[in-house]
Amino acid sequence: QVQLVESGGGLVQAGGSLTLSCAASGRTFTTMSWFRQAPGKEREFVATIRWDGLSPYYVHSVEGRFTISRDNAKNTGYLQMSSLKPEDTAVYYCAAARLYLRTSNSHTAERAYDYWGQGTQVTVSS
Repeated sequence: QVQLVESGGGLVQAGGSLTLSCAASGRTFTTMSWFRQAPGKEREFVATIRWDGLSPYYVHSVEGRFTISRDNAKNTGYLQMSSLKPEDTAVYYCAAARLYLRTSNSHTAERAYDYWGQGTQVTVSS
């Protein structure tokens, strides 16, 4: 059974840092990404990375503040978040795909992903 389990969310003050983890079980994935959904808004793409840890790509609003990475030995992905802002408050979801989605430029499309985690809440206070 394939599972993605996120952890690491919480409450942090503006300017602070958090690191989210996404532990995958059941198989390995070529694409691992993070999405987020703020209250009253649609879920949006945040960042993606290839199976070899290369080719990270970020939504413009988090560039320079967030870093996506993965440890294939642990089959775990990470999202390091720094200089957090209140507008980063959201439920953060890990998503994974069997294919390398950037090849088809579909890495920002929710429907392109095969598996999703349950989400972890990140709240940034001002």
